[in-house]
Amino acid sequence: MTATWKQRLIEVEVGAVAHGGHCVARHEGRVVFVRHALPGERVVVRITEDGGGSFCRGDAVEVLEASPDRVEPPCPFSGPGLCGGCDWQHAGWEAQRELKAVVVAEQLQRLAKLDWEVIVEDLPGGPEEWRTRMRMAVDRQGRPGFRAHRSHEVIPVDRCVIAAPGALDEVVDRAWPARSELVITRDAGGQVHLTEIGPPAMRRGRPVPGPPRRRAGSGTATELAAGRAWNVRADGFWQVHPAAADTLAKVVGDWADCHTGDRAWDLYGGAGLFASVLAEQVGHSGAVAVVESSRGAVEDGRLNLSDLPQVQWHVGRTEDVLEQPEFADVPPDVVVLDPPRKGAGRAVVTAIARSRPVRVVYVACDPAALARDVASFGQQGYRLTQLRAFDAFPMTHHVECVALLEPSR
Repeated sequence: MTATWKQRLIEVEVGAVAHGGHCVARHEGRVVFVRHALPGERVVVRITEDGGGSFCRGDAVEVLEASPDRVEPPCPFSGPGLCGGCDWQHAGWEAQRELKAVVVAEQLQRLAKLDWEVIVEDLPGGPEEWRTRMRMAVDRQGRPGFRAHRSHEVIPVDRCVIAAPGALDEVVDRAWPARSELVITRDAGGQVHLTEIGPPAMRRGRPVPGPPRRRAGSGTATELAAGRAWNVRADGFWQVHPAAADTLAKVVGDWADCHTGDRAWDLYGGAGLFASVLAEQVGHSGAVAVVESSRGAVEDGRLNLSDLPQVQWHVGRTEDVLEQPEFADVPPDVVVLDPPRKGAGRAVVTAIARSRPVRVVYVACDPAALARDVASFGQQGYRLTQLRAFDAFPMTHHVECVALLEPSR
């Protein structure tokens, strides 16, 4: 068995950026995934994880030759062994977007065999003070913070440079029950909603979260997007960047391009953001079928879109709902889908392609999942015709993409 390299210090030349917030280096025939480095740098790496296989993971703890794109991280909690929330604070904002563009293009080439030029567009507001929804952990001393990268360790913080203004004012200056968690939302009106989730308890040998307790706000967040005010659960899903929901809704609407009387599907539809855009396009003579597994999101959607009777709601897993006769027998003209990070998967792609829509608009928060699903669509006779990428998560490795797929024959 190969001796572990864990905690070993090695000197490497950093290679290309890779999906996940790190770069690739090589040392003594092994791949090293390095965080806190940039392509082209020469760094000293401390190995943090080593399973003894062909690769290991590490943090750049000393920079010997710096990239011109390197900057001083604005947050004192960013760096090796510290908060795991931000991956690219040591890179300038333009460089961050370039790194993300390389990752999206590489995933499309490797997984979907497509050579595609990618540009990651910025959103208004800059790289700081944008995150409106976050979850914090509390350590055993009652201090709130964020977890270290790939760890359960809580790093206490007294501020966060990417948090929306005022979001953490009532959180970081007080003690909380040990091992509890805090769900914080700052909505479009500036109202902060805070829920404390009690420390986990053991039940039948397994830890389960404690009861939630609302500490601030009504629990109903008011958000603005697609020409509407939305009242949604503060602890439910909504885009975390204040400009993301409206930006994505506009792109989806432009590419869906439904006509009066059309039928559209909005899969993984949440509270109906994209459904509201589609419903305006198809009119009262058309229909928009929303599929969403979260009953809470559907309840919010029904209330927010009660003025649009052409929107029909279906609760359940997308792959199951699409097998129902009303979906299998009545094909859509356009399909919009916004799956979770793991992607839609082959079963959903096959069901969509079988219905032969004229356009598929795919919203993706993970470039690898997007590329896999684009490859699956290609096998089903659909080709990628347009792609836009947005830096909806500055300082992190995450990127939001919108893809348009159309029949290739």
